[in-house]
Amino acid sequence: MAYLKSLFKTNFLEYASYVIKERAIPHIDDGLKPVQRRIMHTLFEISDGNFHKVANVVGSAMRYHPHGDASIYSALVNIANREMFIDKQGNFGNLFTGDEASAARYIECRLTDLAFETMYFPEITQYEPSYDGRNKEPIVFPAKLPVLLAQGAEGIAVGMATKILPHNLIELMRAEIKALEGKSFKVYPDFQTGGEMDVSDYDNGNGKVLVRAKMDISDNKKIVIKELPFGVTTESLVASIESAVKKNKIKVNQISDYTTDTVEVEIKMPRGVNSSDMVDALYAFTDCQVSISCALLLIKDNQPVVMNTKDVIKHNANRLIEILKAELEIEQAKLENKLHAKTLEQIFIENRVYKLIETEKTSTGVLKAVVDGLLPFEAQIKRPVTKDDVDTLLKIPIRRISLYDIEKANREMKDINDRLDEIAKCLQDLVGYAIDFLKGMIEKYKKSFPRRTKVAEIEEVDAKEVAKRDIKLRYDKKTGYLGSGVSSGEVLLEVSAYDRILIIRKSGIYQVIDVPDKVFVDKGLLFCGFINPKTVFNIVYKLKKTAQVYLKRCQIEKFILNKSYELIPEDASVVAFNVEDNFEVELIYKPKPRLQVTDERFAIADFAIKGNKAKGVRLSTKEVKSAKFVKIGAPKPKKSSDGQQSLF
Repeated sequence: MAYLKSLFKTNFLEYASYVIKERAIPHIDDGLKPVQRRIMHTLFEISDGNFHKVANVVGSAMRYHPHGDASIYSALVNIANREMFIDKQGNFGNLFTGDEASAARYIECRLTDLAFETMYFPEITQYEPSYDGRNKEPIVFPAKLPVLLAQGAEGIAVGMATKILPHNLIELMRAEIKALEGKSFKVYPDFQTGGEMDVSDYDNGNGKVLVRAKMDISDNKKIVIKELPFGVTTESLVASIESAVKKNKIKVNQISDYTTDTVEVEIKMPRGVNSSDMVDALYAFTDCQVSISCALLLIKDNQPVVMNTKDVIKHNANRLIEILKAELEIEQAKLENKLHAKTLEQIFIENRVYKLIETEKTSTGVLKAVVDGLLPFEAQIKRPVTKDDVDTLLKIPIRRISLYDIEKANREMKDINDRLDEIAKCLQDLVGYAIDFLKGMIEKYKKSFPRRTKVAEIEEVDAKEVAKRDIKLRYDKKTGYLGSGVSSGEVLLEVSAYDRILIIRKSGIYQVIDVPDKVFVDKGLLFCGFINPKTVFNIVYKLKKTAQVYLKRCQIEKFILNKSYELIPEDASVVAFNVEDNFEVELIYKPKPRLQVTDERFAIADFAIKGNKAKGVRLSTKEVKSAKFVKIGAPKPKKSSDGQQSLF
């Protein structure tokens, strides 16, 4: 048993770790999940400037991804629809309507210039063996931009989940510039579907945002929805409106969806209803307004970590400096090698060093002759001459030597030296170089990535306040049933679907319930109304054993929905009930010999309001014949000729 427990524990931890790191959670450095990274790597490998069938891309990516082609296809479509790194050709679905993409064999894709400019640099990319050991795949790409925040991500792993909202790429680059300059900055989500967004509860990548559709209400007889909340399609939006209509929450005459490349959902108002009066109800009861919770969980240093947007941008800004430095150093090394080779070539040809090898008969002699011939020009040569350098010189064809252009060679060497000087200056001020790089990217792509979602203060609509109280709540005394589905009886209230109703039965038991369709509440109902913690309930009850009469005053402030509570003791019965203050309790006592006082009145305002569980106050020790509530100042009953009391 101990072995099995250990085995399960080990295997579960390995599985959980694999799902977190290798499937569901994106990496902070390049913002990609493994399947997305493998797709990008495949496209970099097969890129030739032309479009490729998505089916071929999926097949090629299968060399790196061990989880089947369906996940590759859906991930590729998702990246392409972000419109940043993959160009698409064909039907990749409709982001607005929710229509799916065509089959992989019908659509094509290729990488964008932005992908090559910001993600592709094999010389500084770290690789690891693929799952079968036959190929190599990148651990992370050297991304120069905060791709994680630009694209957004969503994933569910074992015991954790991430939901990173997409942000505007240009705003992210401007934030990176401020981070490099040591200034404060803020970034907010930006959605391809547009709409309006309230960021009051957005905490730098965590918390939540409130997103609304953009509506045109210029025509009083119709509302036209032009932009959607993030995550909502026109299909789901129309379905939510139809559902609200069926539940009698809103009234709509007709819904038409004319969406193509832009959103256009037309809602026609019924007679007597203006479009401006319907806006709040649409926000409250349909997907025209949604609240989106987010959690910025990512992989950093091989561990899942919850971070915020500021820290992610600062991390990417520091990583940008490292990447640019590595690129400059690689370019510098290549240019220095090229300059060294051109310098040797120039000396070798201009000074006719090649003439020295004419008398040599061995390779050793040839090598020595070339090296000796270059010695007088040692000051021009920046580093020692190697055997490989000599071999390169000896491979120069005679035709090239005879056509050698000294002026052209000097110009090329000058250009190399100028570029090396520029690189040296950039390496001395990497922060300034990174800022210039970002400014250049902003200038190049600012028209391609405008902000689409408007940041605004949104006053959240309370569904209870917007809901119309047009549901008739009936009570049938004969059957004891209460509800909106009761067809006969008295209408006690007009309610909305969001109301909660307090009912007090004749037994003194009360409940708070949702508006019922049909529920049995007893053939004697003391009270049915809305919850109001300020309402004071006045109850006169009599104990069955002693026949003593008590008055209880209380308020109902706390409750559990649908739970039954007792207002009076179990061995008691309700004699009188009301909810007003300007009343008295009138007690009429049973006639007895030498009974001087036959009736009494007690002003209920003189009694304290106590808790629900309090017993109440005994009104009299005398045996009571009857008790009731009467208005203060009402005439008292007079005695009849037979000695009994009677009322006017």
